[in-house]
Amino acid sequence: MNKLIIIIVILMLMGCHSSHMIDRCDYKVDTRYPAAGKNNRINSIVLHYTALNDEKSLKVLTQQKVSAHYLILINPKNIGNKPVVLQLVPEDKRAWHAGSSYWRNRTNLNDTSLGIEIVNLGYTPMFFGKRWYSFNDQQRVLIERLTKDLVKRYNIKPTNVLAHSDIAPLRKHDPGPLFFWERLAKIGVGAWPDQAVVKKYIGPRNIKDLASVANIQKLLAQYGYTIPQTGQLDPDTKKVISAFQMHFRPSDFSGRPDAQTEAIAAALLEKYSF
Repeated sequence: MNKLIIIIVILMLMGCHSSHMIDRCDYKVDTRYPAAGKNNRINSIVLHYTALNDEKSLKVLTQQKVSAHYLILINPKNIGNKPVVLQLVPEDKRAWHAGSSYWRNRTNLNDTSLGIEIVNLGYTPMFFGKRWYSFNDQQRVLIERLTKDLVKRYNIKPTNVLAHSDIAPLRKHDPGPLFFWERLAKIGVGAWPDQAVVKKYIGPRNIKDLASVANIQKLLAQYGYTIPQTGQLDPDTKKVISAFQMHFRPSDFSGRPDAQTEAIAAALLEKYSF
């Protein structure tokens, strides 16, 4: 009996010790001394639309020099009442989804982000403007579940849940004005301004009144965008304002520097304590 107890104790001690050991065939790694000086490599999520159908999206994202960590099909499968997302790149690997990009003093966001591609045709050019395509309910549910999980596991800040158009506003529009940012924010994914605070910053002005271009440039730069600081409504400034509006005021993303746009930017900066 005593021998049995001794054997059990030895096995328990071995188990405790081995839980800190990783065997890599030719050597072992002791993980008992984790360093405090570290952070997650992943600090942002970037959402895209593919502008292609399921078949072409999958082919491009797996066979060409572009990729994403996750792909959400137009009608995701369900297994056991759980929607299925396609993982194309492991989360600990670098996917090629962001391209030339910038956000809050960081460039090359492929290095620090997770990319989610959503099958959606984007838009069709029309005689007057563009016809944008919406996302369906199955996609919305899967996007909510996936992003909520990623935000929790990587402790991603609301201001770092981004559109491709946020990080590359001069060349990208995705995921477009019909994406459901406000709905995501309600479940703790991404940023959204408080309307009472927006009204406070609008003050006595009409929401369509022109605002200071220089101030909007300053506010958007503080929030994270790369934007000229010229005080002029130059073409690049107009594109960045449009990208911001597409995310936070999709009813009008003309790029016009109005009072409501200025107020939304100020409200976001106040809410997220920049």
